[in-house]
This record gives sequence, structure tokens and C-alpha cells, in this order.
Amino acid sequence: METKPYLIFEQNGLLCGVEVGCVREIFFLPELTPIAQAPQDIVGAIDLRGEILPVMDLNLRFGYVWQEYSVTDSAIVIEWQEVRLGIIVDRVTEVKQIPAESITPQLSYGREQPFAPDRFLAGFARCDTDIIMLIELDRLIRYSPDKTEAQIPVSAVGSQLEAPVLQLEIEPKLLAENAKLLSNPHVFCANATPEEKAIFRERAQNLRLQGDRENSAAINMSLAVVALNGEYFGINLAVVREFTDISQVTPIPCTPDRIIGNMNLRGEILTLVDIRNVLNMSPDTKSLSQAIVVEIEDLVAGIVVDEILDIIYLNLSDIATIPAALYSANREYLRGTAFYEEKIIAVLNLQKLLTKEGVVVDEEV
Repeated sequence: METKPYLIFEQNGLLCGVEVGCVREIFFLPELTPIAQAPQDIVGAIDLRGEILPVMDLNLRFGYVWQEYSVTDSAIVIEWQEVRLGIIVDRVTEVKQIPAESITPQLSYGREQPFAPDRFLAGFARCDTDIIMLIELDRLIRYSPDKTEAQIPVSAVGSQLEAPVLQLEIEPKLLAENAKLLSNPHVFCANATPEEKAIFRERAQNLRLQGDRENSAAINMSLAVVALNGEYFGINLAVVREFTDISQVTPIPCTPDRIIGNMNLRGEILTLVDIRNVLNMSPDTKSLSQAIVVEIEDLVAGIVVDEILDIIYLNLSDIATIPAALYSANREYLRGTAFYEEKIIAVLNLQKLLTKEGVVVDEEV
């Protein structure tokens, strides 16, 4: 059964997915610098470690009315062929392996008149009880509407936002609301509170300063940031196959306490492992909710975590040595520490931890 990993995110109340192989970075939305004469959906740019990165608003690209940004919004950096840009989304949720047979390429709406296809969608995926819209990156980035097509001038303001220029019927209330929100397009989040503006500005500054600290342009490690007993850890994304919710765990008799049990993951028997006691942390199996499926050499296991917080990208030079007495965890299985927002995370040496004798279950037992 052929599957492909997708990064799943929420946008305007919808679930969307983009191929993981095209994702380069994820971070909370920083302050954007407006760009003159850019396409209406390109709402600004950021200085990302010395690279000027244009940023797309998916709401505007999809033709929705523009909405104010929030400090909880995220930006996903995608790279498609020679194009690299950021897209603003409401919230990044998880990575899912989606089988090809669960994807419906197109939907029929039963319209008698010609109807424009879902030009930015590669298909619709069925995942448990959810329907996920899969983004077609080539069309999302390159498509330019024909002049005869109906368009909503969502980036227009003031006297430019007039009903006669519209080729679609739009409620006057929505037009007035859009004009009000975009009354000052050259100020990022003009209606944000001073505290929110400070957060956006600090994020932009941190992304810019990261470039000054790097000794090389290469970013050569991506980490999934997870929480265990209130402490933050980083897991190398190169060994992560997917994120998954935990359900219907079957206990395995005569195994160490760290082996939680087995779970059926789309027909594959997945062994769930709680690494906390190996890290000299108190185990907690009362509230099993999420796991990270990792694949190291011939070993596939589900690492039980309290919460999956984020995906970040680091240069190896950003990983520092472990300060004495900073972590209660077993330092033998930590590669070092790195900064995550205002916190410090410990980077796990998961390969060493999982290949330790007794951590995983021998299938012959």
C-alpha cells in the first residue's frame, strides 16, 4: 500500500495538507514587511537568516475575505522547484501518512454550466473521520487567473474597493469590513495590541539574528519538539515517519514497564514505548494521547509523548553542550541543547536510546 507523508494544518476552519518533502521550516508568524506591487495574496516578506522570503496569505489566495492575523498563526516555508516562500496558516497540527487509495482527485458538483475546477487542490483525502484538502503546490505558486475570470480585489482599499469593479456579487457588509481591515496596508497588524505587536516584532528579529549567528548557510537538522513531564525535547525529524493519536492499546505480557503495548496503525502492529524511565524521568501512562512513529534502521516504534509542540530547523552549530544539572534526564541519551523560543530543549540521541538493550521488544520473545 503506497503512502505519502503530508503536513496537516488548519486554515479558515478547514483541514489542509501539503507534502512533507516540500516543507522546509515551520515557525510562529513574525512581523511582515509589506512589498509594493506584489500579487494581492503576497502580503509581505521576512528576513529569514539573510534570505528575503515572500509570504502568501492562503485566505487571499483562495479568494476569501482578508482576516486579521493572530499571534497563534504559523508560517510554513515551502520549496517547490526553484520557488521558496512562506504561507500563513491558522495552526499546524500533525504529519499523517496518507494512502494513495484514500485520495479522491476531483469532486463532481453536478453543475450544468462550466465550473472552474478546484485549481489549488490535488485531491481530497479521507483520514479517519476527517476530510483533508491536499494542496497542489505547482498551481498554488504559479497559477495566475485570466483577466476574464471573476476576482475579488481583496487587497484594494478606500476608494479602490468599489462594487463596479467586482465581477462577483459580494455583500456590501463584507466589502465594508474588508476595506476597514485593510485601511492601512503598509502597517502590519495595525489593529493588534502593543503586546501582540511586540511579539510579532521579536519573532522577526529572532529569525533575522539567527542568520548572523550561523557559520554557514546550511541548515542541516530539523527537529520535532515534544513535551515529556513538562520538559522539552527535540527528536530528529529524519527518523520520524509520522505523528499519530494513540487508541486501543493491547498490553504485552512479560515486558519491561517502558513497553506500553501494541497498537494497530492501519494494519501495522506498532509497539508503543515510554522512554521516560530510560531518561530517569517518572513514567506516566495514565493519559496516553499522542505518539511519534520513528524508524531507525530496521526498528519501527511509537514514542509516547505528552504533546507535540512544533517543528523547528537548526544548524548543528546551534546545538550546545548540556549544562551541568540542567536536566533530570539521563545525559547519555542527549546530544545537546538548543533554544526554542524562550525555552531550552534537549536534543535526544534516539538511535542510541532505542538500540539500548531492553528498551524495545525482541519480536522473537
